[in-house]
Formats: sequence, structure tokens, C-alpha cells
Amino acid sequence: MEWFSLSVEIYIILFFVAMLAGFIDSIAGGGGLITLPALLSVGLPPAQALATNKLQSIGGSFSASLYFIRRKAVDLKEQRWAILLTFIGAMIGAILIQRINADVLRSILPLLVIAIGLYFLLSPKVGEAERQKRLSALPFAFIAGFGIGFYDGLFGPGTGSFFALAYVTLQGFNLTKSTAHAKVLNFTSNLASLLFFILGGKVVWAIGLAMLGGQVIGARLGARMVLSRGQKLIRPMLIVVSFVMSCKLIYDSHGAEISQWITRFF
Repeated sequence: MEWFSLSVEIYIILFFVAMLAGFIDSIAGGGGLITLPALLSVGLPPAQALATNKLQSIGGSFSASLYFIRRKAVDLKEQRWAILLTFIGAMIGAILIQRINADVLRSILPLLVIAIGLYFLLSPKVGEAERQKRLSALPFAFIAGFGIGFYDGLFGPGTGSFFALAYVTLQGFNLTKSTAHAKVLNFTSNLASLLFFILGGKVVWAIGLAMLGGQVIGARLGARMVLSRGQKLIRPMLIVVSFVMSCKLIYDSHGAEISQWITRFF
């Protein structure tokens, strides 16, 4: 189904779907779990859905990033190496995904996301206050910026949660500060991936721009709640989103086997 055959009602629904995803994503990540299935459900082929999802998600990550920067929650000068290496990593990942089979990554990803949820669930004090840094700016940029940026270009789900965890564990930031910085790097990786998809001619602009508007509004609302409610809001949402994301990824990879097992059991 091409974009021009969609009704006005579908565009409106996608706008509000993106708004909800932007709100959730700016707080805990995982907005792609909502938007990508929505894009596939209206008939976009997988490649176009992935590319268009990058376009609409960049609206949310930019809106939240701009809000955090204006509120002095993020110092761009201090993050210059992380931003640069995140961009490079995401570009390489976006190129490589066209040439390799990502099935292995899809299999292990749910375990990684579950680990994040368990980490925050079983460590109630983590992220409450700032702690001593474990890595200086440049090593952190190589490990977290390049590494997670590469993953986002290659695959994507859970990127915001991975960045937030990296800032908590490696930079000693509290959860509020980690979430703010994670969103800036998430915007960077989204931008790098999007540029590659644009060059490949995969973006469906009408749908992407309509959803981008919803993302901007939802992300701004979520970003305000991050700074006003901080730890009390972010930690439970990170846990919930991590486990929901894991279940979704497991079902996507093994849905047929799960359905057969349930049928046999009952």
C-alpha cells in the first residue's frame, strides 16, 4: 500500500500513535515498539517501515534533546566526543545492516533488555545520586557512543535504555541526568541512520512527517516530566518498558513456536 492511498483518518491515528511513542521514549526508551508495528500495519514493506520510523523518531529525540539542552541539563561541549563517535557508529551500523543477517542479534537482544530491567529492579539505589566516573570522556565515547550508536544503526530497539544505563554505570550520572544525555545521543544515532536511509530512497515522507509532528509534542511532554519528577518516574518506566520490550522481541522472533506450544498445552 503506497502512502497516497492512506485515508486522512489513518494519518490522524498515526499522528497520535507517534505522540504516545514520543512521550514514552523520552522517559524510558522503547517508543519504536509502538511506531514500527503501526507502520507495518498500514502496509509499508519492512525496509520502508524502518526508514520511515527513523524519520518520525528523530522528531521526538530532537524535541526532547532541545528541551534538555535549553534547561542546561546537558552540556554539548562536554559530550562532543560521545556525539561524534555515536554518529560514526550509527552510520557504519546502518550501512552494515544491508549486508549481513541480523538473526543472531535478534535472538540475544531480548536477554540484554531483560538484563537492563533486572538491573534497575534489583538495584533500587542506582541512579539516585551521582557517583564517581569510571571512564573519562574519550573512552566512554568509544565504548558507549560508538558501540551503542553502531547497534542503533544496525538494529535499534532499546537504544535509549542502553545509553541511559551506560551513563549511570560508566559516568556515574543520576537517572535524570542520564536520561537527558541519552536522548541527545539517541538523536545523534537517529540522524546518522536516517541520512543513510534517505540516500537509499526508502523513506515514505508523507507518513514520516505526519508522525514526526506527533513525536515532537509527545517527547516535549515526556521531557518535562523527566526534569520535574526524575527518579520516581524514570526508574519504574525503565523497568516496565524493558520487560514489555523483551516480551515483544521474543514473540517477534519465536511467535510461531510459542503459539504451537500454547496450542499443544491447552
